[in-house]
Amino acid sequence: MGLRDIGDTLPPGFRFYPSDEELVCHYLYKKISKEEVVRGTLVEIDLHTCEPWMLPDVAKLNSNEWYFFSFRDRKYATGYRTNRATTTGYWKATGKDRPIVDTKTYGVVGMRKTLVFYRNRAPNGLKTSWIMHEFRLENPHLPPKEDWVLCRVFYKSR
Repeated sequence: MGLRDIGDTLPPGFRFYPSDEELVCHYLYKKISKEEVVRGTLVEIDLHTCEPWMLPDVAKLNSNEWYFFSFRDRKYATGYRTNRATTTGYWKATGKDRPIVDTKTYGVVGMRKTLVFYRNRAPNGLKTSWIMHEFRLENPHLPPKEDWVLCRVFYKSR
């Protein structure tokens, strides 16, 4: 049973609305550590095979924001650049990465990258209102080329 099923049984006002710190410290950390993440909350997807408008149907939640685990696909086997292309477009990073700070230790535990989806191919892509926040652990003990990220996707109304 997923949260989509549970959502109909909860009283009005209950929502899955985790903070950035909770996403990194609880969900992503457990995923990377191979600990069990609460069943029915987040699913694994390959972001390169899903267009953003398809993601709400894949998600376990009825919401305006959808959460997923995705394995970062490297653009080149020997490089660090991430491949964020889909069949109909690509995710483009915007702005600087933001640190996620542990409120108890005040240490940086992760980073949040903001991306915008563009239709077609670069450099002639058409900007859409689909936004993704990609969360990654900030841990020097993890192999830098093979890692899971946690993604929050939403459609930003103008």
